[in-house]
Amino acid sequence: MLRTNEFFLLFIEKLYEQQAKGGHISLKTYTPGEFLLLQQEQPRNVFILKSGITKCYISEDNGKDYIFEFLGIGQIMGELEVIRDARYLCSVEAITAVAAYVVSVQLFRELLQQEQEFKNMVISELADRLYNTCTRISSQQLYTLEHALKNLLQVQEQQQLKISKENMAAYLGVTIRSLNRALKNLQQ
Repeated sequence: MLRTNEFFLLFIEKLYEQQAKGGHISLKTYTPGEFLLLQQEQPRNVFILKSGITKCYISEDNGKDYIFEFLGIGQIMGELEVIRDARYLCSVEAITAVAAYVVSVQLFRELLQQEQEFKNMVISELADRLYNTCTRISSQQLYTLEHALKNLLQVQEQQQLKISKENMAAYLGVTIRSLNRALKNLQQ
């Protein structure tokens, strides 16, 4: 549920420290509710979380949001869109106070071409996301809402996260009303 990648964080921290002043990597802070990426905007940067938690979600035309994932330290955002030369697929919003390394598109592309270790980390991250997405989707299709909610509550407790009902419903792909009904069923 909360994805992290300490190897990515160590790699980007090393690059950040080695760059000349005014380089292509900056460190920026965000307050809860502030956006790092906005769906459908043209990518200007790629982000790697230094600290904090964000939610990555897509807003549909019907006004509903679907949370793909909660992202923690070392997670990269915006890379898929830069690779595809497309607009941001989803929005990424800070849930807690967040610090993120902001990498220019130019540097990101150079790293992909010139740094094999970096390229391998990006490929590994994309493969992990695909694997996790497939696993989650199949589970949501094959099991009851109560089963998925029970798992979500267990992970929330294990990782000591506080997730609002709105975010839980968006993560599970259900309405608040359905979530409340499932919570009631679990209590009985």
